[in-house]
Amino acid sequence: MATVDDLKFQEFDDAANLLAANPDATTISIDEPGEIPKNRHSRLQEPGREEDDELLGTDDSDKTELLAGQKKSAPFWTFEYYQTFFDVDTYQVLDRIKGSVFPVPGKNFVRLYIRSNPDLYGPFWICATLVFTIAVSGNLSNFFIHLGKPTYHYVPEFRKVSIAATTIYAYAWLVPLALWGFLMWRNSKVMNIVSYSFLEIVCVYGYSLFIYIPTAILWIIPQKVVRWVLVMFSLCLSGSVLVMTFWPAVRDDNRRIALATVGTIVLLHALLAVGCLAYFFDAPELDFPAPIIPVHNGTAVITKS
Repeated sequence: MATVDDLKFQEFDDAANLLAANPDATTISIDEPGEIPKNRHSRLQEPGREEDDELLGTDDSDKTELLAGQKKSAPFWTFEYYQTFFDVDTYQVLDRIKGSVFPVPGKNFVRLYIRSNPDLYGPFWICATLVFTIAVSGNLSNFFIHLGKPTYHYVPEFRKVSIAATTIYAYAWLVPLALWGFLMWRNSKVMNIVSYSFLEIVCVYGYSLFIYIPTAILWIIPQKVVRWVLVMFSLCLSGSVLVMTFWPAVRDDNRRIALATVGTIVLLHALLAVGCLAYFFDAPELDFPAPIIPVHNGTAVITKS
């Protein structure tokens, strides 16, 4: 039967004997694989790149969160696949709306609000609400402008709903699609460009349109100066969200291409706001025919209104 001394590790005795015979001997310590410093694999970054990574959401913390939150996606022909696009609660939607109305300078809207769980619920209902708000407010504005004129007969223009729906939804889907394709194309040319997903771009555009809902209600005020002040204020808020989101993604591209990309984004956004104001609210005055008053002698008298 083995004694206690036989069960001792002979390596420790050999090491002790070696050190006693030769104090200058070198010993080697073998660490556990898990104790390897993580900094060994870290790469040196240029000054200022940490800020860009934070704005773009490309740092290691984001990668860890994305890898930890990966789920097995369902096939696109199933209902469960599209159900994930609407898997948000009220607090998330309200938080993203507040982020689009009160943008924080230097903060990326996608990284702060969208990347953890992009959705289509908010953009869809924001666009639907904006469509009916513009159509109803446009009809009310036309009614108040011509109110009191004896020759004016109010007729609701239901075609404004279809025109507003076509304009808003085309902008909220086609422009993000074109921008997503452009970023993917530039990503194949320039390595440092970060390309957002199509769903993330749709989210940014959808939530950026929320500020126009209260603005469209205030456009009922029949004062052109007030209307243009409101549209400029709303354009600055919503446009700043787009600029602060997409500028960090294209800043490493060619300077002219980056400026042209951001300029096109702002220009299309401004055309949408100004076009809605000009078509639905600043319609030209209608020329009503002067009333004809019959006279007993067979002649007619035309009065000027």
